[in-house]
Amino acid sequence: MARAIETFLCQPAVEVIARILLTFPFWGSGLAKLIDFQGGVAEMAMFGLNPPAAFNAAVIITQLGGSALIILGRHTWLGAGALGVFTALTIPLVHHFWSLEGERGIVAFHTATEHVGMIGALVVVSILAARRDRGRSGARMMGVPAE
Repeated sequence: MARAIETFLCQPAVEVIARILLTFPFWGSGLAKLIDFQGGVAEMAMFGLNPPAAFNAAVIITQLGGSALIILGRHTWLGAGALGVFTALTIPLVHHFWSLEGERGIVAFHTATEHVGMIGALVVVSILAARRDRGRSGARMMGVPAE
């Protein structure tokens, strides 16, 4: 059974699907803000980010660009780093549970802790990409064709 799971996990398509799933919250949000740009601007204004249109554009670029880099497996560290910093910044800017009371504070706390977990996942995908890339460069140095 363990061998079958290992074989499944080593399939290139599984890695791509996992990268798509990992980045779904980002590219889903980025597409929503792009499709409904004014709604995204209103969201930025609601959180006190000025100028809201510029913040919305920056968020779209970060979310879609970072997701694309991770999904494509190109400069994964850069995409994951951008999304990780973005995610970390949302905690004090949006999910500041320590300053909220009651149910709003509880919801913000749980969202913030989920964000911390997502940052960890982004670090893991960067580590795995670095190991994969190091393996490919090592194979090239030994004259083995890259996959």
